[in-house]
Amino acid sequence: MVSIEDVQRVFLQAILSRGVMSAKLAQTLWARSVSAVKAVDPNLDIPYSDSKDAWDAFVTKINRSLDSLDLEFRHLHDESSGIETYALVNRKGDDVAQMATEYTPAEIGYFKAIIELIMLAPRESFCVASTVALREVSNIKPKSNMSKTQAEVVLGSFVAKGWLVKSKRRHNACPSCRSEWPATHAEKPLIPVGEGAARDGDDSKRRARSEDSEEEEEEEEATQSSQPRTQRTRWAKKGKAVQDESMDDDNEDHIPAKVEKSSQPTRRSSRK
Repeated sequence: MVSIEDVQRVFLQAILSRGVMSAKLAQTLWARSVSAVKAVDPNLDIPYSDSKDAWDAFVTKINRSLDSLDLEFRHLHDESSGIETYALVNRKGDDVAQMATEYTPAEIGYFKAIIELIMLAPRESFCVASTVALREVSNIKPKSNMSKTQAEVVLGSFVAKGWLVKSKRRHNACPSCRSEWPATHAEKPLIPVGEGAARDGDDSKRRARSEDSEEEEEEEEATQSSQPRTQRTRWAKKGKAVQDESMDDDNEDHIPAKVEKSSQPTRRSSRK
């Protein structure tokens, strides 16, 4: 027997068989899902409206049902065309999630290294030359034995499957308004961004994050890993101090003062 919740099931089945889709296609799939459920039971009252508020409410309901699975039906915009799109994404990048892709851990590490180069590009150009991307194969973490020939094949795969966009360097227009970016800020109160901001010599040095940011990440990871051990040590020392105090109380009356004195270093060491 069908129910209103079957609309969500049919819609999720439709988007699982697709990758990134336009907002228009996603809304069309929603309407088709409602029609499919009503075709089975015409008497079923399913609320539906083609308004934006109704669509946003439906997406919120979908994401609420996917929250326990660490999935999200995410809304985004295409950087090249500016088209409004939706995609079902995994919010948990663990080892199990990495097994769901066709790429190996070394290839995923290579992709992350390329993304880091793109994000660290000067003047917000957000691009990197293919030669520099191939050179980055020696800096993959963790270390791998991927050759530059293999990296060239993987890089072509990233472009062919839409994970990266290869510039044709034919235009310097804004993807939203399609107007040309000015060459200098003296012409208009705008400065070029994207590949229009790239300059010769930008790739002469390797782009890398500052040492301070890397040290902060390492300290944060070390702090998180040492918290359980510190807590166990604190409880162990506290239990030992309490045990010593109870044993000394049975022997002499003036010992509590000494126990209090000896317990102070214990408390200080637990804070360290």
